Amino acid sequence: MGRFKLTIEYEGTRFNGWQFQKNQPTVQGKIMEACREVFNTDNFELYGAGRTDAGVHALFQVAHLDVKTMLAPHIIRMKINDLLPADICILNVEKVSSNFHARHDAVSRSYVYHISKRRTAFGKKLVWWIKDELDARKMGQAAELFEGMNDFRSFGNDDPDEKSTKVKIDKCHIYESETSILIHIVGSHFLWKMVRRMVGVLVEVGRGRITLDKVSLFLNKDSKEPAKYTAPPSGLYLEKVYYKGDKIEEEPLYVLNL
Repeated sequence: MGRFKLTIEYEGTRFNGWQFQKNQPTVQGKIMEACREVFNTDNFELYGAGRTDAGVHALFQVAHLDVKTMLAPHIIRMKINDLLPADICILNVEKVSSNFHARHDAVSRSYVYHISKRRTAFGKKLVWWIKDELDARKMGQAAELFEGMNDFRSFGNDDPDEKSTKVKIDKCHIYESETSILIHIVGSHFLWKMVRRMVGVLVEVGRGRITLDKVSLFLNKDSKEPAKYTAPPSGLYLEKVYYKGDKIEEEPLYVLNL
């Protein structure tokens, strides 16, 4: 068996998330179907660096593939891509040590959330259009409260795989242009639905409905309220998965002018 690191982008709108599910279209499921045909075997394993929810996109998702093959990495990439739908693309395949693990070796991850300030004919599946005027400066002040080590139990869903609700957020910045607001978040890991609830709370701050003191309260007391503000999956992108030695990007890698 050889181990290969796959870097993958996908537009998640029509998939029920990353993780394989029987009788549901998923990104992992589609890649597994392609692998079955390319390698003519069921004897392979594909592990993702993390799950993304239904409708969430990825710019640089990472997975590792264990399979017995003589094919070169660039041939594997080409053959799998030939069998994938247009909304999934293998960007790169490289041979790695059998010790490499896409999920366990990840040291941090980054997400970008795209809010559109205008109605767009092209980007409904790719952004969250908000009609209300948002105060990006206030959102930036609230975003700073998320940085550092905090208990995000108010922002996550119950997940038996998570042993702790404490998460270290290295960066949570707001970028504003004439037509968009981007929220760039880099952290050690993320709880299920945590990013979408962070975004939803920041939007409520931008609308003037939630104060900075209340955001602090969410981080100090268990509250069900952030769940009410969960942002739609359409604007969320898993931006990058970082491993030991990788340089964390200062600015968002994502660019979409809509």
